[in-house]
Amino acid sequence: MQSNEIAALINHVAMGDRTAFATLYQATNPKLFSICLRILKDRPDAEEALQEIYIKVWQRSKTFATSAGTASSWLASIARNHAIDTIRARKPVADDLDEAYDLADENSPDPEQQVAIADEGRRIDRCMQELDAVRARAVRSAYVEGLSYLELSDELKVPLNTVRTWLRRSLLKLRECMQR
Repeated sequence: MQSNEIAALINHVAMGDRTAFATLYQATNPKLFSICLRILKDRPDAEEALQEIYIKVWQRSKTFATSAGTASSWLASIARNHAIDTIRARKPVADDLDEAYDLADENSPDPEQQVAIADEGRRIDRCMQELDAVRARAVRSAYVEGLSYLELSDELKVPLNTVRTWLRRSLLKLRECMQR
């Protein structure tokens, strides 16, 4: 199915057309399922995520704008972000931690790499200091501690979309700072 046909289906879904929604599901679920399966690496989790993704598609179809990108990329980003949020929401299991430590030992950097890593760390710290304190805390919580956007929203007592905006803008500022 062509991207413009998918976009038209999404627009019909935005008007509450259940038939268009069923057609959209039939046309796009294999791709979205493969995205979920690749990220989550567990078929039952991917199937559950897929159901939740289509609920989001139904709810967010009114926000789809063809000028912002293709319909396929809009759907894929919803699937990807949901799958990543699902992983972030999981709490680590002791076995996973042990495995991570084992992998870390095998990939220990040599002294030259350690110096480069330390230098990079100092640059990141300097750039983090340029961010607003609350936003820097949000970045650390999300990308170092692994908190989900929803957990951050609850912790910071701000709307979920505000957290997403803060993180996106902060990452852009960090990227700009790191490229100097």
